[in-house]
Amino acid sequence: MPARFGPAGNSEYFGANYKSTIKAPGYLEKMGLDHYEYQCGRGVKVSDKTAISLREKAAQHNITLSLHAPYFISLSSIEPEKRDNSINYILQSCDAAKRLGAQRIVIHSGSCAKISREEALELAKDTITRARKAAVEQGFEDIVFCPETMGKVNQLGNLHEVLELCKLDDTFLPCIDFGHLNAREFGYIKGKAEYESIINEIENAIGSDRAKVFHSHFSKIMFTDPGGEKKHLTFDDNQGYGPDYEPLMEIVAKKGLSPIFVCESAGTQDKDALTMKKYYLSVK
Repeated sequence: MPARFGPAGNSEYFGANYKSTIKAPGYLEKMGLDHYEYQCGRGVKVSDKTAISLREKAAQHNITLSLHAPYFISLSSIEPEKRDNSINYILQSCDAAKRLGAQRIVIHSGSCAKISREEALELAKDTITRARKAAVEQGFEDIVFCPETMGKVNQLGNLHEVLELCKLDDTFLPCIDFGHLNAREFGYIKGKAEYESIINEIENAIGSDRAKVFHSHFSKIMFTDPGGEKKHLTFDDNQGYGPDYEPLMEIVAKKGLSPIFVCESAGTQDKDALTMKKYYLSVK
């Protein structure tokens, strides 16, 4: 199975020319894309009408779906109430994903600003384990949790931490945001060697079967030292911030991996997703 490509939400062009997200699957298929990540970053507000229509259109146009859970989820909050609320947001996301026909939900890991990274990771492990148990009990066992690598240095979610979360349940898949990893380590992804190292670490941690189908976000991201991620850019932004997608596409093609690549460029996420896909196909 080849890799799949699509945007995170709707691009500026789509927003200016189409009135409804229901049109996204047809628009994306016409472009040559095959995935769409529905955005619930500011809260899960998906009506049954929207869910049913989008699910039908996605099936009709061969577009697979994923869902981004709310940004305010914090698996590692030191406040028990916030962690319990995060479980509820994850369950709401599972419910919306199921109605949409989406298979994966992307989950932010949280912060470790006031505690050690080790303590934050232990809290996150407990929260996501309880969330998975509740999801199974509520009939959402088919929904795949994808904890995401984060871009700010004081956030939980470096590669090791996300893989530790994924080891908790053999259904979890990492959401590897290469722009975030690059930003939180101040531009360390220079080319193939760094990408190879990341892929190898995923395989070593969770096995080749899951590594083959990892979830991914990709964009160029401006960063500051010592903070990390500052803002998302487009592929046309020639400001010297990476990472470059070409070496990654070459590795994915060579290794026969089948990840889902969701492009999070600032406003040009559909166009840039297609640029990635075309390059991937050219080297495949």
